[in-house]
Amino acid sequence: MTDDTLFNGVLLAVFASALATVLLLSWVNAPYGRHQSSGWGPTIPVRLGWVLMESPASLVFFYFYFTGQQAFQLVPLLLMVVWQLHYMHRSFIYPFQIRVKPGARTTMLVIALGSFYCGINGYLNGTYLSHYANHLTVDWLTDPRFILGVMLFGFGYYLNKRSDRMLRELREQNPGAYQIPRGFGFNWVSMPNYLGEIITWSGFALASWSLAGLSFVLFTMANLVPRALANHRWYRETFSDYPRDRKAIIPYIL
Repeated sequence: MTDDTLFNGVLLAVFASALATVLLLSWVNAPYGRHQSSGWGPTIPVRLGWVLMESPASLVFFYFYFTGQQAFQLVPLLLMVVWQLHYMHRSFIYPFQIRVKPGARTTMLVIALGSFYCGINGYLNGTYLSHYANHLTVDWLTDPRFILGVMLFGFGYYLNKRSDRMLRELREQNPGAYQIPRGFGFNWVSMPNYLGEIITWSGFALASWSLAGLSFVLFTMANLVPRALANHRWYRETFSDYPRDRKAIIPYIL
């Protein structure tokens, strides 16, 4: 099997998996966080789970990126930095920022599946940028797709990180109990952190102009949109005073 055949086969498999994932998660809540439940097999500590799940997107990306002939060209290098800006934080900083109950554990099955996908995602995007993206020359810096993509990435990154920080601060104010988050993106949707992540990777896909990036956006949506809807239902069922005009993940729409 040639490298091209492998890359294209994995890429097609991710597109197919995104469809299967959204169908599955429309019926079953992934067993972690507020939807944690027994009967899904062994568990591991939450912080360790986060590191194991997210780090392949950073480490595998690094490996395949630096095996390519374009690794040290300016535009692919900038996009590599943008990618790692998110995933180095997500893998090695965020797990130690979140507040977890002493002894809290998460389902190993979820971690294993997430880790496997993050590795695949790192392979696809790292390989694409340094092996296949021949259009990413210096001229691409002035292309409207690159400029708009970077702007979207920056906006989504800010929305995601600030929303996550607001949730952490809310939990610190009242440890062990959920509360209604208010302000900033929470004025419009229940999960602005999820919306920010979707916007972030939509920007990356546009800036890189790649099917690998598009596959990531679709898989991200396949996971986060059903999760946002489930969390939104949970908020409305748990809090009688939950804002009725607030949507789940897309302002005024969904």
